[in-house]
Amino acid sequence: MAATDVMVDKTAAMIAAPVTAADWLVIAPVLLPIMFGALLVMIRHSIRWHALIALGVLAAMIGANVLLLMRVLEVGPVSMTMGSWLPPFGISFTVDALGAAFSLTASVVALLCCASSVRDIDAAGRRYGFYPFLLLMMAGVSGAFLTGDMFNLYVWFEVFLISSFGLLILGSEKPQIDGATKYAVLNLVGTTLFLIATGYLYGTFGTLNMADLAVKAGQMGEVAPLMTLASLYLLAFGMKAAAFPVNFWLPASYHTPPVITGALFGGLLTKVGVYALLRTLVMIFAVERAVLSGVIGWVAVATMLVGALGALAQSDIRRISGFLVISGVGIMLAGIALGSVGGLSGAIFYALHSMLALSALYLLGGLMRQKGGSFSLHTLSGLYLASPLMTALAFIIALAVAGLPLGSGLWPKVMLVRASLEAGAWPLALAILASGFLATIALGRVFILAFWRNGIAGQPRLEAGKVSLTGYGAVSVLVIAILAMGLAPEPFIRVTTAAATGLLDSSAYVHAVFPAGGVQ
Repeated sequence: MAATDVMVDKTAAMIAAPVTAADWLVIAPVLLPIMFGALLVMIRHSIRWHALIALGVLAAMIGANVLLLMRVLEVGPVSMTMGSWLPPFGISFTVDALGAAFSLTASVVALLCCASSVRDIDAAGRRYGFYPFLLLMMAGVSGAFLTGDMFNLYVWFEVFLISSFGLLILGSEKPQIDGATKYAVLNLVGTTLFLIATGYLYGTFGTLNMADLAVKAGQMGEVAPLMTLASLYLLAFGMKAAAFPVNFWLPASYHTPPVITGALFGGLLTKVGVYALLRTLVMIFAVERAVLSGVIGWVAVATMLVGALGALAQSDIRRISGFLVISGVGIMLAGIALGSVGGLSGAIFYALHSMLALSALYLLGGLMRQKGGSFSLHTLSGLYLASPLMTALAFIIALAVAGLPLGSGLWPKVMLVRASLEAGAWPLALAILASGFLATIALGRVFILAFWRNGIAGQPRLEAGKVSLTGYGAVSVLVIAILAMGLAPEPFIRVTTAAATGLLDSSAYVHAVFPAGGVQ
């Protein structure tokens, strides 16, 4: 060892204070699924334990996320930097109200989908890794929501994408392979753009810490190619979120896997892309977002209308759900285009609603398949007589997805329309209302044909099939959450407003990472 190596004093670059127990909450939602996902791989021959362990881990993730959100709302953003290196040298996990709310909602959806899978995933699916893939996917999703480093965000994207590939092909049926191929190729294009943009970002700033970037982007606006970087991230994350015109991969793939997988994907994965757009365009590239607001607004309008019109044109319940996912992404993009507290709060609220409501819609499609024997509106009928309970659940889910009263989708749309009118963005307000009207027609068509229609001429009367009680339970819990958000929105609006305010004023986020003001 050289003498110079011995004499180097690294203490000034290291964190000397011990990590408090409360700080471990920051990484608990990532650490738990990684550890137990690896455990499930190691006990892959004892598949009878997989579902039980996965349910316990996801329940523990919810507990950790609840405590984390409570702490963030009480004390503001919190940060934990890996390896005892001071940021920006060490990789930071930094959590504000936005990340904590997204992570909590995602873990709730994952737990309910996992509960529904207990009956629906057969021995072959368990043997080939459904539950390890599920936990590792949740590690990637949670990591993306909680990380404070752009390259680390890329890593977590890769983690959940690799796991989602495994879930997508589980069963190895021809439509699944076809859908997985399209999903993989087009998502890898988006990932490549993300990696190029991140390399360019590091070459420009010499750092990838988000708090550091938020400060330096404001200082280097005249000399750094910030518009190029913002545009690259808009394209990359827009593809991940399935925004128009790079949305075609979603309806080509989300209808092919088992319904449980579709519910996870439809509820969670596009929201990671929306979250990344919020974090980069609003917090880091605020000035560039304002310049691009017109482009983002028209992309939002096109995404809303293409998704809603696509849902009208479909007869398969899973395809209808996929196009409604796309339409909802457009509504969230509208809030990013507006960039105000009201617009961003509405977009965040809509994202949380969409996680719950779209997952419920996919799971409802599975129940309809079990009861009626098909996903097609050409053959489904008489479900009201076969199951009044399912009909009631379907009615509430339809109200929520369409943005009608009682459901969770009403208030975020009201917030976004109000913010659009206040900003003079009439096209955005009209598109939000028009997409809701078209979604109402699409879901009303499902309701009339599958539930109210009493038999089809030339076909035998429906014989009610056996429906999973765990499936009913998962959908019922989601419906309760949807009703809670629709009937008592004030607590959710407070959280989303805090999240929006934190994005627009990142000083608390920066202080959590650099408490002494030592931005490098």
